[in-house]
Amino acid sequence: MVNANRTDWAQKLDDALWAYQTAFKMPIVELEHKALGDLKKLNLSWSETANLRLDQINEMDEFCVGAYERCALYKERMKLYHDRHIEKRRFTPRDLVLLFNSRLRLFLGMLRSKWSGPFKVTQVFQSGAIELENDKGERFKSNGQLIKEYLSVPEDVKIVEEFKLDEV
Repeated sequence: MVNANRTDWAQKLDDALWAYQTAFKMPIVELEHKALGDLKKLNLSWSETANLRLDQINEMDEFCVGAYERCALYKERMKLYHDRHIEKRRFTPRDLVLLFNSRLRLFLGMLRSKWSGPFKVTQVFQSGAIELENDKGERFKSNGQLIKEYLSVPEDVKIVEEFKLDEV
């Protein structure tokens, strides 16, 4: 059912699974027994048929090994692609950071920020996990890829209002 280069197998997967799940299944031993009886009725050689079956099984094994190798190569390439796009972030304890709020996607508003915080970094682990502390003193761990640096205005800089509306 798939095309010659087998690239559209994912599109046919639902149909194949439905066909497999609704098909009547019979044990292989019972099938081979029936096949042996049919071969005897037709006066065909069982040894030739067995050799043909073994050749087909060997071809299928070779096909499976090739598919496994291609799958492993694909996974390796996808890992390299993914790792290439990971930003290396360096955090130290006492840094202020923002945490990406992944639950906000369902209720995303135009003016609502996807980032929550700021949180204080308390510990950085080698695995990429970071322990954060909120303003209440509660600590929790998060993935380092979901965190970005919090850029705040220094305390010694005063923000001057540029526009003032005159009262009429």
